[in-house]
Amino acid sequence: MDDLASFLRTRRARIHPSSVGIPTDSRRRVEGLRREEVAHLSGVSVDYYVRLEQGRATQPSEQILDALARVLDLDETEREHLYRLARQRRRRAKAPSGRLRPELLRVLDLVAEAPALIMNHRLDILAGNRLAKLLYGRDLPGLNTARHIFLEETERGLYADWETCTLDVVGHLRLAAGKYPDDPGLASLIGELAIGSKRFRQLWARADVRARTHGRKAYRHPLVGLLELHQENFALPGEAGMELLVLSAAPDTPTEDGLRLLGTLTDTGSEHPERARAIASGVLLGNSADHERGTEHLGDHPDLS
Repeated sequence: MDDLASFLRTRRARIHPSSVGIPTDSRRRVEGLRREEVAHLSGVSVDYYVRLEQGRATQPSEQILDALARVLDLDETEREHLYRLARQRRRRAKAPSGRLRPELLRVLDLVAEAPALIMNHRLDILAGNRLAKLLYGRDLPGLNTARHIFLEETERGLYADWETCTLDVVGHLRLAAGKYPDDPGLASLIGELAIGSKRFRQLWARADVRARTHGRKAYRHPLVGLLELHQENFALPGEAGMELLVLSAAPDTPTEDGLRLLGTLTDTGSEHPERARAIASGVLLGNSADHERGTEHLGDHPDLS
């Protein structure tokens, strides 16, 4: 799914010669650095570097990898990915089982005021609390967020920052492919996304890697409007590839109000979206006093109770 040779080629192509002191002119036809230039700058023979990019050289030393990372200007995530790819022939990680301990499900239920979910390395949602289910508007076990973003949603769908989300997803899957190259489920997912999405194919060809542990995550919910949440990812000890994701709202913000309102909805509210949307808009656009009065009586509404 991913290999050292293709990663080196894509990283080499993005380095402009002038940034490493190599003059250029109009006759230059190579995008980025030439192979021999990378070899010279990193202190390895041209023949050895060519064999690296052809997948014929095995087990490069730590010194060679350090030199390549420096010349190719890799960030910390890319550097770790490079080392992982170089070690694949020696030791290949086994794909996680994906089994959830009951204790983890109890932890999800304890998170009552923020959407929380458990996700694996393939971006399958394995479980979620009530607010997470209401946020996505569907049952969560079995939902793959990569498939949801690329094949089911659009730029005007649930994800307010859809383009950024696509970058994050592809970067994450690239990392996962480097960690678990023998996972058939991951290989099948990547193939499905490549067939079904032109944007996925374009981003995958760039071979970018991303490790996102926290940051802004904005949703455009059909009933409560824009939710600008903060996402924190927590790796679960002893559960390889699994993470707990918590989406929180800053205090005293419209998003906090929106989450509070979202929590008052039930599954039946989605059956009456127009009436639910009208009530939600009235609450969110009113003053704070009206807001308090509106939420106090939402439980009496036949569609939102």
